[in-house]
Amino acid sequence: MERYKSLALLGGGALLGSLSTFFLLRLLQTQEKIVRRQCTDNATAETNGFEGCTIAGKSDKVVSDDLLKDEIVSEQLTRNIQFFGFESQQKVSASYVVVIGLGGVGSHAATMLLRSGIGKLLLVDFDQVSLSSLNRHAVATRADVGISKAQCLKEHFLSIFPECQIDAKVMLYDSSTEEEILSGHPDFVLDCIDNIDTKVALLAACVRRGLKVLSATGAGARADPTRIRIADLRESTNDPLSRSVRHRLRKEHDIEGGIPVVFSLEKPKVKLLPFKAPTGEEENPSDYQIVPGFRVRIIPVLGTIPAIFGQVMASYVLTDLAGLQGQTEPVVNFDMDHYHILHQRLIEHYASAGTKPILLTFCLITTSLFLNVDVEEVMYIAKELWHGRSAREQHAKDVGRGMWRSINELMLVRWDSTKPASISNLILLKFNEVDEHESQTLEDIKEKEPEFYSRVIAVLKRAEIDFAL
Repeated sequence: MERYKSLALLGGGALLGSLSTFFLLRLLQTQEKIVRRQCTDNATAETNGFEGCTIAGKSDKVVSDDLLKDEIVSEQLTRNIQFFGFESQQKVSASYVVVIGLGGVGSHAATMLLRSGIGKLLLVDFDQVSLSSLNRHAVATRADVGISKAQCLKEHFLSIFPECQIDAKVMLYDSSTEEEILSGHPDFVLDCIDNIDTKVALLAACVRRGLKVLSATGAGARADPTRIRIADLRESTNDPLSRSVRHRLRKEHDIEGGIPVVFSLEKPKVKLLPFKAPTGEEENPSDYQIVPGFRVRIIPVLGTIPAIFGQVMASYVLTDLAGLQGQTEPVVNFDMDHYHILHQRLIEHYASAGTKPILLTFCLITTSLFLNVDVEEVMYIAKELWHGRSAREQHAKDVGRGMWRSINELMLVRWDSTKPASISNLILLKFNEVDEHESQTLEDIKEKEPEFYSRVIAVLKRAEIDFAL
């Protein structure tokens, strides 16, 4: 009898669950039809060509702090809420993000921002969906070929998360459209543009306006997803576009860095292809440009790489908006020999402190046996904590091969000389900085250089957390 009761209860629960799911889906389908009808009625702006226009819609709506109170929205974002926590997801859902450039990188970034519950999105691109862009675009289909990328994304997005305020502008970013695109105090701007002039102008404007911006560099002609990184513009290497942007920002706008970029450490697999007309003959691609200075179908692209670039950008923005403190992998080009050198210098320096020369050999042996730091821990300290540079350098001065040369003047020393060498008590310094550091107490440093003191304490605290010390 008990068995039959249990089966009846299970059956009733399954039936109740099926009915609730059915009615929830019917409600979602009804909302989708309403949204599609509104989208069709309102998207009346002319989008052919690159003259600026705004696709009408819900542009006057203010981002709601109560978005998650909607039962359907909270269910749709359940996994995000579980990951971030309710209050942090509220921050995400109350945020406004601008995505400029809606090709392979931008379309994927915007899609995951939308799916993650961003409350307001502005989508900007002057270009149209082409048949050749379908190998990397996030949502475009053959039916979308010929319409603007901004309109394409908006229409698809409204069927995914209609509660989001989605504005779309079919226009080219430049000085004349800066105010229209960057006004409204966005919480983040995503630069997914592949034209250097436009990219430099946008990044400079964001710095001038004090806006958070994340920039994507070249994703074309690459194939290795494990080489993709996020770092300061100063540290991006092996990327011609990044190098050119860095040079132009420094020369024209006196901007040295401070802009996070997504880039690949991989050297391009293939070169730019010659442009061929439909007849098969090579022609000048500038004759086919919609806008002067923009490339025309000559960069080989494996669609997965720009998609991953976009996903990386979305993750970075979402965690930042949610207040989740993340640590990106530093760009450090040392190999194991370098870490062995740092480890050996640590042993020698630790053993030689106050030791007479006749006893040095014995001290080196005993120190290497009892030193509580091995080579793997030296790698963590040098790479993860200090990013391959002196603790006194906040920003990278040497990248690429320059970093290899910089190892010749770096060594690990104890932060607090009264305590043993350990993961949470070692810093990287240049040779000429060591004597001054070891002649001071921590109280001296705290009094004379409070900012430096606080920064080092914060880094060493991270080591304690990572190793549960």
